[in-house]
Amino acid sequence: MNAVKPTGGIDMFQLPERMDSATASGIEQDLLAGLRPGTKLIVDGSAVTYMSAAGVRALATVLHGAQAREAQVVFCRFSGSAADCLEVSGFSQLLDVTESVEAARERLQSTSADRSKRLHQRGSAG
Repeated sequence: MNAVKPTGGIDMFQLPERMDSATASGIEQDLLAGLRPGTKLIVDGSAVTYMSAAGVRALATVLHGAQAREAQVVFCRFSGSAADCLEVSGFSQLLDVTESVEAARERLQSTSADRSKRLHQRGSAG
């Protein structure tokens, strides 16, 4: 699996080509291991060519883990069937997703963004 790599105060993680039941757990563990209070993380999905429901669940778990650790995560550069999977599942509305690494970096550097409303809190309705 890829390790979280620090780059100028913002960590980067490159997702692999496949995010499925065979890989999702390892990806989730790698990402969660890199989250500490105050971490700012860009998760680059540009290499992903296949994403199953297990991959989507892993990303949602990472976002919940980031919230619990007071860290920030922005996902970027999903395309093709991976972007379609996020769109059809509705997770593109819940995850903080940008078109580019630069846009993700800008979003993480912004101090005025309220990220607490991006994903429904556990136990909340809706």
